[in-house]
Amino acid sequence: METSKLFEKYTLNNKVEVPGRLTVAPLTLFGSNEDGTLSEEERKYLEMRGTGIGLYILGATAVSENGLAFMCQPRAITDKDLPSLEERAKIIKSQGALAINQIHHGGALALKELTGGLPLAPSAEIAKEIQKKEVQELTNEQIEKIIEDFGHATELSLKAGYDGIEIHGANNYLIQQFYSPYTNRRTDQWGGSDEKRMAFPLKVIDACCKVREKYNKPEFIIGYRLSPEEPYETGLTMNETVKLVKTLVTKPLQFIHISMHDYFKKSRRGDCAGIERLKVIHEITKDKTALIGLGGLLTEKDLNNALKTGFSEFIGIGCASMLNRDLGILLKENKGDQICVELDPEHPEKYLIPKRLWEMCLKNMSWLPPVKGKKHEIVDI
Repeated sequence: METSKLFEKYTLNNKVEVPGRLTVAPLTLFGSNEDGTLSEEERKYLEMRGTGIGLYILGATAVSENGLAFMCQPRAITDKDLPSLEERAKIIKSQGALAINQIHHGGALALKELTGGLPLAPSAEIAKEIQKKEVQELTNEQIEKIIEDFGHATELSLKAGYDGIEIHGANNYLIQQFYSPYTNRRTDQWGGSDEKRMAFPLKVIDACCKVREKYNKPEFIIGYRLSPEEPYETGLTMNETVKLVKTLVTKPLQFIHISMHDYFKKSRRGDCAGIERLKVIHEITKDKTALIGLGGLLTEKDLNNALKTGFSEFIGIGCASMLNRDLGILLKENKGDQICVELDPEHPEKYLIPKRLWEMCLKNMSWLPPVKGKKHEIVDI
């Protein structure tokens, strides 16, 4: 079976050996306690899903109180968060996967009811247009503090026993807001050109890497997630993404993770229009850093088709992991015909999905698993 390649070991550029190529993408579970601590339903969700997985990336852990964007969001802000961070890492690592903590700031997408203040954004006027709500433009001092917060979250993750972190630079959150010409209209050192808009993401990467150097932990993995294109007329195109990736591969990153709904999606605009996004990016990353690709891969056939492209070293799964607590086991034991590809609303006990997330699933949202008996439309991004 082609899928057996998913269980081949891979050595990252920092000499760390990953037990397999299958990667669980960072999922926002809405399952922590309200203060971000580990809940029992979150624990139950995580307990089986790491078997047969190479990299398990835990989703959207907040680095700052002013960046909270989800109800019941995990946090890596103060030492009080360490016990829960330690427990999550322990749960995943006990199943044989490497535990990666995704660190996150919501920026303009932060929720006032959680942060107690206006959302912070690179540019107030354009963010207000997008969000249809009042936001506050970040001062230079606030920007520098958030960069420090990303570094501190990395330190907490390292202390908690994670194998690494993923910097969340995708999905229209703060880091992407800085790089996108649609959301960043600044004319100071943080905006006005591709290079200046790139300054914030690069400073965040540097802050995280300095923590690894401080503790002399070259084996600590640091990755970066990005969304390759935006649908807006003045938004990111593959031209800007190519420029960003060419810079990212000069940094000591172990992987770059491409966030998409469709693994095989072709570039819509720019010099690479009509060519698969992952193919374009892999031409830059190969032999430099590992690439994680994902999007819409639910079946064994889907995974085989993705593997055959050779577009990425790691194959990411999101909805498939939600639908199958034992996905890695099924694939390893050649039981691909038993993989569940749609959610049965009558049997929540099969999935152990946290209650808030389960309620979203039942609404058949485009970014969540297909629901049995309902038409499922994927958003084109």
